[in-house]
Amino acid sequence: MATNGNATVAIDGARLWQSLMDMARVGATPEGGSRREALTDADAAGRALFAGWCAAEGCVLHTDAVGNLFVRRPGGDATLPPVLMGSHLDTQPSGGRFDGIYGVLAALEVVRALNAARVATRHPIEIAVWMNEEGARFSPPMMGSGVFAGVFPECAVLDAVAQDGARLEDELKRLGWRGSAPAALAAHPVAAYFEAHIEQGPVLEARGHEVGVVTGAQGQRWFEAVVTGREAHAGPTPMELRRDALVAGAKLVLEVERIGKAHGGSGMVGILDVAPHSRNVIPGRAFLTIDLRHEQEAALDRMEADLRAVCDGLSRDGIAVALKDFWSFPVTPFDPVLVGRVRAAAAARGVVASDIVSGAGHDAVYMARVVPTAMVFIPCEGGVSHHPAENIEPGHAAIGCQVLCDAVLATA
Repeated sequence: MATNGNATVAIDGARLWQSLMDMARVGATPEGGSRREALTDADAAGRALFAGWCAAEGCVLHTDAVGNLFVRRPGGDATLPPVLMGSHLDTQPSGGRFDGIYGVLAALEVVRALNAARVATRHPIEIAVWMNEEGARFSPPMMGSGVFAGVFPECAVLDAVAQDGARLEDELKRLGWRGSAPAALAAHPVAAYFEAHIEQGPVLEARGHEVGVVTGAQGQRWFEAVVTGREAHAGPTPMELRRDALVAGAKLVLEVERIGKAHGGSGMVGILDVAPHSRNVIPGRAFLTIDLRHEQEAALDRMEADLRAVCDGLSRDGIAVALKDFWSFPVTPFDPVLVGRVRAAAAARGVVASDIVSGAGHDAVYMARVVPTAMVFIPCEGGVSHHPAENIEPGHAAIGCQVLCDAVLATA
């Protein structure tokens, strides 16, 4: 096998696309998307398919204590830490075929291309399939990478309970994913981390660019709000005497939207539940989830202060609004050296690329806290993601994978 030197390795775009389509059949939905929620049988089937492909390439596989899967291609110097690529295979309940999956299978295509070209690297190269990135069945999201990076305590994640009542550690054991290796960087050193991903937004498509060089990720702050009023019969209770929790909750929804626009960031209410959920009973309780995002930490501080002031203002006349922190991560810059390698790889291939900030959370956000990290984005049709209509162009998939390959090879 030849050593790297200045070797050029060509990925096989058709092979990559076929792998994406084969994976899409696992948990396929009638609407054309995929449903493989974390730690379900469908998730396990997708991982098993991927593991078989990796074993066929002569890779060594192991699973850590929280179910993260690592796939290793040996390097010339076994004492060096691996250059890691990765993403996730779990999906939203009504997910698409590419969110996360593209990053895992692009990484596999890099390994396949290196093997086909008989190119050896000094560093080992690894692929990570992170456990429960989506946070749909078990919450919060990015659990596997979060434990690995020291953000979440392992015991808390193992004890997490899904919306359907399942306990995470029990599901790991049921699927055979409860490995013995500690889920920690200290036990599994990493030299660098790369993640390829669909943009999940419309910016690259609007620019007509083929690749996004991701310089970092927006900060996110998630909250839960409970609005408490008073239940009463809709007929006999005059309007002026009502303490309608839903009316206050609706005002809060509009205020969250205003906050996002006013500060040049993003504000959204994703869940709104009302009790007692009866046609002729004035709601006495409303529960809301709030998502604030911005690429500047100071602006995110102002958005949160605005939100808290709104909640305080709504807490009057028999209505109480309680706001609770749920989950957050700060504005996250990526490693300038690795970002530069992605940028240089795109330029060397004549790829039309531009810098971009990620508006979504990814496993790379947690990995960036502990190891040098970079991401490669490709456009997605209409900016649609977390939806069965999520789509990408085969040509973009190949170009992004080639840029990933070149940047990884330059590092490993």
